[in-house]
Amino acid sequence: MSLPPFQWWRTVFFLIPVIATGTIVLGTLSLLAGLVDRRGNLPHRVAQLWGRFIIKASSVRLERTGRPLPSEHESAVFVANHGSFFDIPIIFTALPRQLRIMAKASLLYVPFIGWHLYRSGHVLVDRTKPGASIFKRMRRMARSGASLIVFPEGGRNDGTVQKFKAGIFLLAIEHHLPIVPITIVGNRDVMPKGRLRVEPARVRVVIHDAIPTSALTRDDARPLAARVAAVVQSAMDPVAP
Repeated sequence: MSLPPFQWWRTVFFLIPVIATGTIVLGTLSLLAGLVDRRGNLPHRVAQLWGRFIIKASSVRLERTGRPLPSEHESAVFVANHGSFFDIPIIFTALPRQLRIMAKASLLYVPFIGWHLYRSGHVLVDRTKPGASIFKRMRRMARSGASLIVFPEGGRNDGTVQKFKAGIFLLAIEHHLPIVPITIVGNRDVMPKGRLRVEPARVRVVIHDAIPTSALTRDDARPLAARVAAVVQSAMDPVAP
């Protein structure tokens, strides 16, 4: 019987304990920051530190390319493909903006991460009964100047962008928020699906042109979702060695 590869040993005996410890320490710091800043801005700064810590510890080389980001004073909806557990640290590191996540409400039960999401103004959705409260949370987020980051595929993909769910695009149209498509390339190489090991990898975050929604109607939500999915897919090329 052959022994597991080096990266398995590194993941199990180094990365998992280091990342768990860092998450506990920075998660506690985030909770304390939330007592001072209830808008969530300071806790998100801590979350960005957490993202950079994970990226650095995992030997991920991160590069941002493409179009300039919207103004930091302009709320937007960033829409990205989802192919790895590392996508949130990648996005938090690559986008120096006040970001809020739209995520499933069950994450509230994850220690430290769930507590941070609850205290920092993230948009947590019960998918069985989303209700009108999402619209209220979106308005509150936009008024605070923060932006939303969404993975509208509904789960991790297999390397090809899957159909985008139209709900978030309807919300963006209702609140006149621009959509900024983002392609994350190489994220699946960091932690190959079905394997307990983290690989050093190069990841590229491609920013596409923002798409305004102020002139769109509710009927445009599905066509907009398909358009954005095509834009994201257009940059899903192999990472050069």
